[in-house]
Amino acid sequence: MENQTMYYIYILYSQSSDKYYVGYTHNYQQRLHQHNNSERTTYTSKHRPWILAVVFECSEDRNEAVRIERWIKRQKNRSLIEKMIQGVELTGVLAGLVRVSVPVPTAQRWSV
Repeated sequence: MENQTMYYIYILYSQSSDKYYVGYTHNYQQRLHQHNNSERTTYTSKHRPWILAVVFECSEDRNEAVRIERWIKRQKNRSLIEKMIQGVELTGVLAGLVRVSVPVPTAQRWSV
């Protein structure tokens, strides 16, 4: 049986600008590094440094991960994002997401 790639939904937080960023990826650690170190001028390059606030297993289907990422972004709802970070039970479109335990260095912890 062929190994499937798991896609993740991740939320980054920028303390310097008090902003969140939602994305999807198959490798969230590599993606965080790219957001913080890429030489390209992007939304995330303007709000560095980013820390990983939360990660959810989403799906082995990339299209499903894209669909959920876009749904979250379309909500334009900081409260929803903060509830996701805090671990409030997810319902509806988000009900299938599984929180991933990600060790966060002490220097990068903050409270929502």
